[in-house]
Amino acid sequence: MIKLTIDNALVEVKEGTTVLQAAALLGIDIPTMCYLEGHSCHPSCMVCMVKDAEKGNFFPSCAMPATEGMKIIATSEEVSEIRRDALELLLSDHVGDCEAPCTLTCPARMDIPLMNRLIARGEFEKSLEIVREEIALPLILGYICPAPCEKACRRKPIDGAVSICLLKRFTAQDAERRNPALLPNVVKTGKKIAIIGTGPAGLSAAFYLLRSGHECTLFDKNEMPGGSMRYDIPEEKLPREMLDAEIDGIRQMGAVFQLNNPITSGFFENEIIPKFDAVILATGNRNKQAVEDFGLDVNSGHDIADKKTFKTSRPGVFACGNIIREHEMAVRASAQGRIVATEVGIYLQTHSREKKIHFNSTFGHLTKSEQEEYLKESYISNPVEPDGGIIAGFNSEQAIAEAKRCLHCDCRKPKSCKLRIYSDQYSVNRKKHLGPERKSLTKSAHHNLIVYEPEKCIRCGLCVEVSSKQESLGLTYVGRGFDVRISVPFNETIAEALKNTATECVNACPTGAMGFKEAEERIK
Repeated sequence: MIKLTIDNALVEVKEGTTVLQAAALLGIDIPTMCYLEGHSCHPSCMVCMVKDAEKGNFFPSCAMPATEGMKIIATSEEVSEIRRDALELLLSDHVGDCEAPCTLTCPARMDIPLMNRLIARGEFEKSLEIVREEIALPLILGYICPAPCEKACRRKPIDGAVSICLLKRFTAQDAERRNPALLPNVVKTGKKIAIIGTGPAGLSAAFYLLRSGHECTLFDKNEMPGGSMRYDIPEEKLPREMLDAEIDGIRQMGAVFQLNNPITSGFFENEIIPKFDAVILATGNRNKQAVEDFGLDVNSGHDIADKKTFKTSRPGVFACGNIIREHEMAVRASAQGRIVATEVGIYLQTHSREKKIHFNSTFGHLTKSEQEEYLKESYISNPVEPDGGIIAGFNSEQAIAEAKRCLHCDCRKPKSCKLRIYSDQYSVNRKKHLGPERKSLTKSAHHNLIVYEPEKCIRCGLCVEVSSKQESLGLTYVGRGFDVRISVPFNETIAEALKNTATECVNACPTGAMGFKEAEERIK
């Protein structure tokens, strides 16, 4: 047996154990990209670097056997800097988006490409589930959202943007499909939340709070709920029948509406603050009197709520929508309502804060040749026009046809790509080593299950080894030096190369270079 220390912790291992494996026994997590248990080790990514404390040199822990008396530093700012450099070098050669431009420009950050894929497959209920992960009011917003996502759509300069807003509305058009009974069963928490205002922010907050098991009472000074959506937007742009339908869905979920109920300072202090566990201000009206009535402090930036958590100066009181910033788009106010619902859950200790990946790789506009590459996965067609016009919207056949126009320019592994995860973890500078020109993105989409995008590949060789064990053709290294790449030999297609091991290769790939066409990891 061999004894060594890693980060001053003693560990005893069998001969032949690597430093990486020894660290794992101590619960020390060392990042790896080109390493996969059970496969030969040929370090190339250099992300698993550690330091020999006595000799002062750095080495890849996945390939270095542990030796007697080793003193290893696996956790330090110096080691982190080495790993950061390795990641930045990998990114210098990387061409791909972590999130599609449409998702990045959507104020709610909705997974638009996945919605499109599900609609194209006719899986309408699943598509609505995906929409409602971020947007509580798809039917309403499908009429009034200015669709910034469509302005960013990569299909726009080719033959017109995908009609994302109409597709979003389509997911909720069918009354049976949008019935709250289709939502997951929830466990009641016994917590009571007061929401002042029934515009997009208040309704959205109520939707997500009710899904979390909280009780919600919504107060409004008007006779009917809906706020500015009802009283400021004309009927011909937002049919009241549709507005009422989506609000009724929230009522069916258990929301209680107290209408014709203007909130005075006395009512707020005596009837709301003592009787509710949390309060959300979503009045849609930012004026001095409203701020004074709620007893809020205004900070030096003239804000009444924190920009990230939407907490006000009063414990348990949150604010979102136009009360914190006037002239918000309804979709942004709705997105704030969702965030506030999460923050209320954290405040009430019924919800934990989810760690999200904030790092995003982007590569800019598509060249003409790249447009052709993306069209390989798309339906060649001009935008589909609804037979009955924009207000009528799509029928099922039209929605499927329009959804198939999506170019699928998102990454198929946004949650599991190690390059993205570690780039976020180590706060890399994506542009540090970028050259004046980037590679031209290509796609190999001939396989019925998977897509291969070589410009996202880090050339770890895992797919080469995996495919060599069961395939007559498989994958191989092509080229030399900086031009080396992983490809199919003899100019064959990837369908010919990976007849038996496509799934294994996708699972082995540490980046989004190989992914399932249907992006299975994102369909829960």
